[in-house]
Amino acid sequence: MKRLRRNRDGNDPETNPDPDREGSFLKDQQERKCGLGSTRSMGFVVVALMLVSVVFSVSVVLQDPPSDGVLDSAKDVRFADVMESIKEQRVLEVKPQKGIGPVDDHAPPVEERKDKLQGGLLVAGFDETSCISRYQSILYRKESLHKASPYLISRLQSYEALHKRCGPYTESYNKTLEKLKTGDHLESTDCNYLVWISFSGLGNRILTLASAFLYALLTNRVLLVDPGDDMVDLFCEPFPELSWFLPLDFPLTSQFSSFDQKSPHCFGKMLKNNTFANSSRSISSSFVYLHLVHDYDDQDKLFFCDEDQTSLREVPWLIMKSDNYFVPSLFLIPSFEQELGNLFPRKETVFHFLGRYLLHPTNQVWGLITRYYQAYLAKADERIGIQIRVFDTATGPFKHVFDQILACALKENLLPEISSEKSITNQSLKSKAVLVTSLSAGYFERLRDMYWEHPTVTGEIIGFYQPSHEEYQQTEKRFHNRKAWAEMYLLSLMDVLVTSSWSTFGYVAQSLGGLKPWILYKPENRTVPDPPCRRVMSMEPCFHAPPFYDCKAKRGIDTGAVVPHVRHCEDMSWGLKLVDNKSEL
Repeated sequence: MKRLRRNRDGNDPETNPDPDREGSFLKDQQERKCGLGSTRSMGFVVVALMLVSVVFSVSVVLQDPPSDGVLDSAKDVRFADVMESIKEQRVLEVKPQKGIGPVDDHAPPVEERKDKLQGGLLVAGFDETSCISRYQSILYRKESLHKASPYLISRLQSYEALHKRCGPYTESYNKTLEKLKTGDHLESTDCNYLVWISFSGLGNRILTLASAFLYALLTNRVLLVDPGDDMVDLFCEPFPELSWFLPLDFPLTSQFSSFDQKSPHCFGKMLKNNTFANSSRSISSSFVYLHLVHDYDDQDKLFFCDEDQTSLREVPWLIMKSDNYFVPSLFLIPSFEQELGNLFPRKETVFHFLGRYLLHPTNQVWGLITRYYQAYLAKADERIGIQIRVFDTATGPFKHVFDQILACALKENLLPEISSEKSITNQSLKSKAVLVTSLSAGYFERLRDMYWEHPTVTGEIIGFYQPSHEEYQQTEKRFHNRKAWAEMYLLSLMDVLVTSSWSTFGYVAQSLGGLKPWILYKPENRTVPDPPCRRVMSMEPCFHAPPFYDCKAKRGIDTGAVVPHVRHCEDMSWGLKLVDNKSEL
């Protein structure tokens, strides 16, 4: 077997023969010439050299190893070489750039590495260096249990064609923009638009952006994204050829911050004042502002009624501000029902697919993600995410929160018990890496010290890691949001997840990762809930402020009991979320 391992250095007898041995051998041969001619003697020399080379090689192969340790070391080196060769072959389809993709044995399987387009969800043709995460994120994920429906893929391709035809500075865009400037709405336009206003914290923005895109898809509108202070810094362009970002010279941008329920173009106010062109409830304005923020009133909530959707159909410009994931209520609008069913046969995959389609971290953020993953998480046998968000005005960390986290992790066998003994004889080779995200470092430090100072009863090695602890949310700071986006994404790469109630940060992570986390119940009176956590029904986010209104009967109703696939959330009793109706699967 040692013939497979050749040391190409100065000690290799096959590449650097010993000069002393060669000199002695040649001297012996010269003494035995016995008068042979020079030509014949040269022939003997050549043959002799060949024989010596063969004999020496055989002796190297057949000699006994000096020790088991040397043999084991050689085997380890040869094994490492073979594994490295195999890995190089595995990534021929999607080869990570140096310092970007994972290079350890814990990388995803071959099949997933080859499918950088994620089953057709993504489109080819982008400059890969401009947004490395678009095609390389698949290297860091396990194979998804969910596949996008052919109809969803077809509709996304149709949208891309629409965006190319109607996007910023196209002829249709310029024509429709002129109508906005002049207020002319006498003729229908080739393209209609939905403008998403950048508003609220990053988690909320991500969820509302996906909601807005789905609404644009359902109503055949072009989505344009207000870049705000940092959207360009955080997210790559998702569509080929034309940008999804709203041009900086858009005439209404300066008014975005002042738009509210009192604005004359607010949809709810227009309904209240009956501001319609005729009895058919059509709107003559060139634009309408949609106020879907948590404080919206009953008139604003009529946005979720079929009749009022009809009145918005011909408005060329809709301007939307929201801090809610309002997708569940779109599933309660009858005119959207069949289309949504075709797009998402499995209801709990809405954000999972839309998020993976739309939201690709920029290279700056991707660097934060991959460097941290490779340094601390890649080599673990299992990766666990614990996302901690405490809604308390006092300064933490809090003992009851730590006790709740630990109780959940132990009860659900996510972490092993620790032992009071000094050592454990049945040492396990299994390792777990626990990624903790929190504004406070206190919870991470207590968990880390606890598992450092005591062995686990299983002998498993547990490592705890926390990328940042900003102490308080700093939405206005660019680098704070880079780190927040990186941590959401890192959480989505975990094998299992524990999240906090009411937290959009956790919602984004679980849905992107295709994970059903254990969610920590919101504590009351600073005591540990019993049970401390539960497994969620689906990976979909929760709509925190849904309407409770029957549009046909024009009365209040429990919208969480209308259809089997829209239910109340585990962490917020009045919220709504999408679930899969088991009888339909």
